[in-house]
Amino acid sequence: MHDVIVLAKPALFNVYFALVSIPIGFPLAIFLALGKGSRNTLYSVFSRAFIYAFRGSPLFIQFFMFYSIMLALNRPLWKPLGIDDFVLHPLFLGPLVLVLNTAAYSAEIFYGALKSIPNGEVEAAQAMGMNPWNIFRKVTWPNMLRLAWPAYSNEMVFLFQATSIVYFTLPVIDDQKDLLNMAGELFEKDYNLFLHFGVAGLYFLVISMALFWAAGIVQQRLNRHLHRKKKPFSIRIFAKPRQLTS
Repeated sequence: MHDVIVLAKPALFNVYFALVSIPIGFPLAIFLALGKGSRNTLYSVFSRAFIYAFRGSPLFIQFFMFYSIMLALNRPLWKPLGIDDFVLHPLFLGPLVLVLNTAAYSAEIFYGALKSIPNGEVEAAQAMGMNPWNIFRKVTWPNMLRLAWPAYSNEMVFLFQATSIVYFTLPVIDDQKDLLNMAGELFEKDYNLFLHFGVAGLYFLVISMALFWAAGIVQQRLNRHLHRKKKPFSIRIFAKPRQLTS
């Protein structure tokens, strides 16, 4: 019980990184997915290069790389602007790297869903005289989201689990420790490996299940038109055949 209470506050930092990164990474992923499939060469090349760069390098290295770049720009840029404490802070750098990383992976998911939309639905909308914006809003967007949501739900959980390496690469300021940092600190006191890291793993499991539950509600909402209404339970009473009288 002691570990459950002690690790409650560190768990909030992991939740913070996820809750900040997911809402920002989602629209960026949509932008990149549409860009990858765009006929605009510049837009398409930028989106493809971005996705390739962040999917082709480990997240651990990305944290080191961005922190090194920010440190290199500290004296010539951040300090003169007076924002060095902000841009070098883990609560800013952590979500920044996570947003860029999850946007690249999620963009590939949405791009695959975009390519899976039946051409007949788009052609039918064009035949009805719908303009490109209405086609996207009423045909492309809902279909893309419905097809991509199961895989994107997994990406959200993977992102939350990836928050465990933020403070392994970025400096720990004051008492800002996440689950694994605090579990490691408790382990150094009594070397009780299974207790401290077991409780930390339990926190990850519970929060991950909460994310899956919330994603499931959204998925039911997206697929509500596919579910038939269940008929109310009823007992069918067969009437006795009418007797013929002579």
